[in-house]
Amino acid sequence: MRHTTLALPLLLSLATLTACHSNNTTSRPNLVSLRGSPVTLEGRGVRVGQQAPEAVLVAIDMSEKRLSDYRGQTVLLSIVPSIDTEVCSRETRTFNEKAAELQNITVLTVSMDLPFAQKRWCGAHGIDRVTTLSDYKHRDIARDWGLRIRENGLLARSVYVIDANGIIRYEQIVPEVTTEPDYDEALAAAKAASKA
Repeated sequence: MRHTTLALPLLLSLATLTACHSNNTTSRPNLVSLRGSPVTLEGRGVRVGQQAPEAVLVAIDMSEKRLSDYRGQTVLLSIVPSIDTEVCSRETRTFNEKAAELQNITVLTVSMDLPFAQKRWCGAHGIDRVTTLSDYKHRDIARDWGLRIRENGLLARSVYVIDANGIIRYEQIVPEVTTEPDYDEALAAAKAASKA
């Protein structure tokens, strides 16, 4: 009888912890594929119209930057698996070129790459209009934006637009990780948000 009395509080505590964990993390299987094979995205996830979750990211000089540091500006947030790969490199260079046409819009590229690798890559490719940031340390984008690929730990390719008040106005999770996003649609959303 005594063992049952002691075990009950322990079981209730474990059930509570499990329930809390499951409420904070979701799995989205088959939302995207990698080279044709379905993968699972993990994390809480976001939706258009909500306040953008805070994220602490690491800049190429190893300083910490927060998404809220960009409040008051429209942000085009380009999230890539690894800047050192062909598609991610092309995407970041394309957004760097397009950024010349954008007024009052900040373009950020986030990946899990170490800041040292991002700095080297930016220097080699003359990136001067896109700010690269790393999610390697805190993994806020992976967790709170629901973009961690379970199978490899990298971020799913996606593009978001956040308005000057910190509200998410656009989301594009690219269905096949190895393909580029719809640039025209993302840029149009960013321009519309900057004029609202």
